[in-house]
Amino acid sequence: MALTSKHAGWFFVGLLAAGASYASQPGSTEMLAFAKSKACLGCHQVDARRVGPSFTLIADRHADQQGAEAYLASAIRQGGRGRWGAVPMPAQPQVSEADARRLAQWILTLKPAPTK
Repeated sequence: MALTSKHAGWFFVGLLAAGASYASQPGSTEMLAFAKSKACLGCHQVDARRVGPSFTLIADRHADQQGAEAYLASAIRQGGRGRWGAVPMPAQPQVSEADARRLAQWILTLKPAPTK
């Protein structure tokens, strides 16, 4: 199906609405820019799978677990394989421990609200 101007318009409206919902969360615009500066968005998106899982899916899996922040910060810096499928996450040693913890804290706030 070809993308018509009508469909393209709705597509961009959807993107703006999705961005607005995350922009309304405290610190999310700042943190999205921070995640981009650390190259996280090369493989992850907030609410959709890219190469790796979405941040909301990561939060949904780990938010209620004890030690989740430390675990995610370690996974960011050390990478991993087999947790989310066949594609491994490369280690990100250029991300400081403090920055990895900051990213992990933010990701955990993105857990989707329970459905009614």
